[in-house]
Amino acid sequence: MLSLAKEQAARLYRLLLALLLCALVMGLDAWHPPVLQRLDESLRDVLLQRLAYDRPEDRVTLVDIDDESLRRLGQWPWSRGRMADLVEILLTDYQARTVGLDIVFPEARDEAGDERLANLARYAPLALAQVFDYTPRTPPLAQGSLAPPYPGVPRAQARSASGYIANHAGLSQAARCVGNIGYLPDQDGVLRHLPLYSEFAGQSHPQFALALLQCAAPEPLPTLPASLAPQGLWRVPFRHPADSYTVLPAWEILQGDAPLELVQGRHVIVGSSSLNLSDRVSTPLNALISGVMVHAQSVSALLDLQEGRTHTPWNGSLLLALWLLASVTYSVFRITRLSAWHGVLLLLGLALAWLLLATWGFLHQAEWSLLAPMAGYFVLLITVIPYEWWQAQRRGRQALETLSHYVAKPVLEELQRQGKSYSLAPTLREVTVLIADMEGYTRLTSTLPLETAAHLTKVFLDCLTRPVLASGGTLDKYSGDGLVAFWGAPLDCPDQADRAVETALEILEEIRRLNQEQIRQGLPMLRARIGIESGSALVGDLGTPFRSTYTAVGDCINFASRLESAAKNLPFSLVIGASANAKLQRCTTRSAGEIHLRDTATVIQIYTVPLDETSPG
Repeated sequence: MLSLAKEQAARLYRLLLALLLCALVMGLDAWHPPVLQRLDESLRDVLLQRLAYDRPEDRVTLVDIDDESLRRLGQWPWSRGRMADLVEILLTDYQARTVGLDIVFPEARDEAGDERLANLARYAPLALAQVFDYTPRTPPLAQGSLAPPYPGVPRAQARSASGYIANHAGLSQAARCVGNIGYLPDQDGVLRHLPLYSEFAGQSHPQFALALLQCAAPEPLPTLPASLAPQGLWRVPFRHPADSYTVLPAWEILQGDAPLELVQGRHVIVGSSSLNLSDRVSTPLNALISGVMVHAQSVSALLDLQEGRTHTPWNGSLLLALWLLASVTYSVFRITRLSAWHGVLLLLGLALAWLLLATWGFLHQAEWSLLAPMAGYFVLLITVIPYEWWQAQRRGRQALETLSHYVAKPVLEELQRQGKSYSLAPTLREVTVLIADMEGYTRLTSTLPLETAAHLTKVFLDCLTRPVLASGGTLDKYSGDGLVAFWGAPLDCPDQADRAVETALEILEEIRRLNQEQIRQGLPMLRARIGIESGSALVGDLGTPFRSTYTAVGDCINFASRLESAAKNLPFSLVIGASANAKLQRCTTRSAGEIHLRDTATVIQIYTVPLDETSPG
């Protein structure tokens, strides 16, 4: 009975955990915190880029007042008469279905040209533009004269605007179709949504693409469903890449050189790609593109909606809740019967299945969070993390035990403190190498008794080793009376060059104190030569199956060795290479001239510390 009660309690606990996770995920989906929203939108952008149509867009054509048109026909602004000519040629000679001008004319200019444009806007399928501003300003933007409002738009579907830039009264009052070309980028600067309707002073005005399509319709277009633009913003389904649109320069239209079939029966938008005239926006498909392309995408998207090629956006919350309840409940009850790795694979499989379902929903305009369910799977995943953590710790201890044969203890302790598991496999790393040696070792020790020579070697190597270990350096190897050490592996070391130079100075100080003792004992004084250089090196467990060691191999090691040898003929003990000197941030050095590298014809610049080292003491 007790066992049965425990099992029932465990089942109830798992069920409550599943419900809690579902509530958490649904709360994230509804709240949509900024970080999650940005990640969601980035994933949507990637999907849009991968799933964009690859067919040409033959319903919309762009007429571009480009730099070549400005060069041929004169700089902007063009006369209103020329703009009227452009519209008339498109509607008559090229038989365009509609023409939209992505240009605002706030002030009246040549009277005859303005009158022609006004008549075209009154009687022809010509859509004009006006710009609504959604940023509160003091004073608000108010330029030109707003066009008459769009009738029958519920206020809930309209986005409130704070100002405007409109055409002059002669155009605004004459036009049948006037649309807003203002926009609201997301917080990351990418334009993904447009206000379908904008409200100003209690009156609603349509978006430019809607106004353009209205000009082609014999009757007013039906009011779009509220689900298309929740909170007044429509998510534009960018499905047509920029290169799928036909773009014709304005000068070809005005001179009649453009092919008729590229305009006939199409919706035409006149705009500009010239840097001096056009605005630039970032969209999910393009990092930077002319604003007129956004309106072309909007027209295409509305046409796709009319023709049944795309779906009306839907919330998708019910399907999301059912999926979560089924998958999370199954996982909570199933994962306790699986091994850790099988449990991880189960959760990864569910995450992949959700991404496939989310992609399907994305294609059907589902407005749900693509990543919120991952939070539920993550919470489930931490039920197996303790076991995995223990396994990782065990493997890490084994790696550190292996590494302890090659590197200094302080480095091991730091690796352990940071919780890093280090691979001994050779990798290319940026390191700074220090090579130190005793000058005249063979000549000196040959005159000493064996015990004295051995003791002197041990003491000298101790003077070299202690500063290296104290500064976190990796002791590569001893080379008889010297050593090789480096910084930058296995731990990253941003100030590696400074540490190497500071270690060298500490070594020289240790040698100075040792020489004082040598003088008291009547023994010869010692001089250390030190070479330091930075560069790329192959670092890892290198060698053969018979014997290997943790070491570094590269040109910088060879250069450091030759710099150390060069100090034999120099009045100072520390020689620093150009690459290491360029990395220094704290240490001060001085130029020491140029030297020929041993056994090469290479001449390099060398540096040392600004100290007088003419004598070893």
